[in-house]
Amino acid sequence: MTGHDGPSGEETSFDLKSLIGMVYRRFWLIVTGFLVVFLAVAYITFTATPVYKASTTIQLGTNQENVIDLGSVLGGIVANTAAIDTEVMVISSKSLLTKVAERQKLVEDPEFNWTLVEQKPGLIDGLVKPIKKSLGMRTERVDPYAGLSEEEREAAILEAVVEALSNRVTVSRVGTTYLLKVTVMSTSPETSARLANAVADQYRVQQLDTKLDATRRATEWLGERVSGLRDEVAEKEKRVAVYRAENNLDTAMGTTLSEQKIADLTKQKTQLDFELSQARSRYENMRRQIDSGEGVDGISEVLDSALVSRLKEQLSILRGRVAELETKLGPQHPELIGARNEVRDVERQMAAEVNRIADNLASEVAAKQSQVNAIQARINQANAQLRGNSIASVRLRELERDAETSRVLYEEFIARSKETSVQDDLVQADAVILSAASVPSQPAAPKKKLNLLIGAVLGAAIGAAMAILAEMFDAKISSTEDIERKLGVTSIGSVPLIRASSLFGLGQTNPADYLVENPLSAYAESVRYLRAAIAFSDLDSETKTVAITSSLPDEGKTSLTLSLGRMSAMSGSRTIVIDGDFRRRQLTEAAGMSPEIGFIEHLFGAGQLSDAIQKDSKTMLDILPLSQSGHTPHDVFGTRAFDDLLSRLRSMYDLILIDTGPLLLMAEARVVAGKVDKTILMVRWRHSTRAAVKQSLSLLRSFNADVLGATLNMVDLNRRRHHRDPGASYKAYRKYYQMESKKSVFGFDLNGAGKRKKGGKGPVAIQTPPEKAKGTMEEEVPVGFE
Repeated sequence: MTGHDGPSGEETSFDLKSLIGMVYRRFWLIVTGFLVVFLAVAYITFTATPVYKASTTIQLGTNQENVIDLGSVLGGIVANTAAIDTEVMVISSKSLLTKVAERQKLVEDPEFNWTLVEQKPGLIDGLVKPIKKSLGMRTERVDPYAGLSEEEREAAILEAVVEALSNRVTVSRVGTTYLLKVTVMSTSPETSARLANAVADQYRVQQLDTKLDATRRATEWLGERVSGLRDEVAEKEKRVAVYRAENNLDTAMGTTLSEQKIADLTKQKTQLDFELSQARSRYENMRRQIDSGEGVDGISEVLDSALVSRLKEQLSILRGRVAELETKLGPQHPELIGARNEVRDVERQMAAEVNRIADNLASEVAAKQSQVNAIQARINQANAQLRGNSIASVRLRELERDAETSRVLYEEFIARSKETSVQDDLVQADAVILSAASVPSQPAAPKKKLNLLIGAVLGAAIGAAMAILAEMFDAKISSTEDIERKLGVTSIGSVPLIRASSLFGLGQTNPADYLVENPLSAYAESVRYLRAAIAFSDLDSETKTVAITSSLPDEGKTSLTLSLGRMSAMSGSRTIVIDGDFRRRQLTEAAGMSPEIGFIEHLFGAGQLSDAIQKDSKTMLDILPLSQSGHTPHDVFGTRAFDDLLSRLRSMYDLILIDTGPLLLMAEARVVAGKVDKTILMVRWRHSTRAAVKQSLSLLRSFNADVLGATLNMVDLNRRRHHRDPGASYKAYRKYYQMESKKSVFGFDLNGAGKRKKGGKGPVAIQTPPEKAKGTMEEEVPVGFE
């Protein structure tokens, strides 16, 4: 895994290296969480009462005989999920379990009846009882059934027993089959098997009781209904016969006489209508041909006439003679005229005969129409009579339907009554016990191996969660990587914590003295690295004035300022250190000085600069200390006098170090940071918080301070390897830095020595390889001061 920066620039996830470091740092927290959970689970597991589990399998019958269909009161179980779920609820119902509890006399079993259990004070009771007593609370046992009558008490105890049994009974469906499993848990293996079989038996008994009761009730009800329906059917059939006779509604072959008469007349009328239609069609066709002059040769009546046939023959002969004469004689010849007259005479005879035939057809149409009208009148008369009968038939059919309904119901009830008379011999339960419960040989709970495994996993998870929470809420700075990644500022190395060799730290020396006495120590090397960082901080211009500050007190800035000044002086640079912490004067005290004229007195004209500057007793370092007068003007570093003094000191020294007060507590430190070339912020390892350092950096930026970087101070190398600094272990430094005749061992972090940060003005580390020397190790006590 890789870490990602959140909005605040902080890492929001752990990589593998960080995870291992977290385990190292929080090892005992993880172990504690693991042991507490694991031991609690183990204690509960090994002290818990064993619980045994026995199961009975029931097969539901899905093809039962349905003897009585009326209401389906005795039908078999319908094979669907809803019906099977209903049976599950029936088996676990309070009514069924109450019968089991009564038959098995569970009221006399202490496992189910808690009133029979002898109360023994336990460990928790021994602890809680005195507390309750001191608080004035009741400590004696309270009987919840106090004040009840004997019957009410027995009923309440039975209800509690049934509730206890219900909590131990589990009914479930086996997959998607018609099998139900009844499982009972108990502290006794025999009791669990006995109760599992008892619940299954009671379920079958309850099914039989329910069916037999339903059969008896159905038989009684059917007998009463058959007797009533018999009288009802007889009365209704008599009423139908009387009504039919009173309204002449007798029938023949299923129909009334009026209906039969209307049917016959309708049949005759249909035949006459057909004949009338044919006669009218012939007449109209003949009249149409006569009127149009098209000839009547196609009319059947004309063709059947013998007279017309003779006239047609004569006409044909005469027309032939006329044609012959027209070819021989002139148009006015008497013989031709006579022949033509004969043709016209024959044509008149034919027209007269055709008109006669047409008149006969008209007479036939009129006769047919008269017959149709007569039959229609008879039909209308019969319909009028039928309408009267229909009104009475409506009531008759209503009476007949009522009687038929009663008759059908009566017959059905007779059949069902005969069937229910033998139902008691056919009733059987819808369920079969497929396999009875056997006495279990092993307890079902607690499962010791599984519980211990769960306890181990849960303990490890809780321990890890506690460690992660501790890391999440750990706001202290642990490495130079934290400084650069989480604070967004350049890290300029780390300074190890000095440990004194004497027991309880008595007779210890301060770090600045140790630097002089051990110039090849890891501490000296880390200070030398810091001096190199200042020297190479800006290659374009010389860095002369440096303010060293911290967020809060006790972060080691004073001792490191004095050490840095001595290292610079020991290197041949003209160096002066100014004690700018007016309230504590720790740098002056660390240098062993008690001047009468100091930095404040000179700044405000009480003495010469040469009188105020003191020479360090161990090096060529100049120190501008603070006197013990205790008088501090309101504003020191914001005055023109301080600016002039700083300008004068620039011309006299190569490096000017100013020990300021804490940034978050003293406003003077912020003013100084804005006037010097560079500012170094001291961060104490595993002591300074990210919030405080961020606030300090924000204040420095607001005063336009040029922050060279942050130094991680007072690093405990014995513990540092657990805080993500690679290779930063006590052993690694001990092999390289060992001092002769010294009883303390130190380590340091060069943090990328010999490299310049990419694209920036970061320092180039200068290392002076220390010489090998033999040394001894003794008990170490931390040494250091602000």
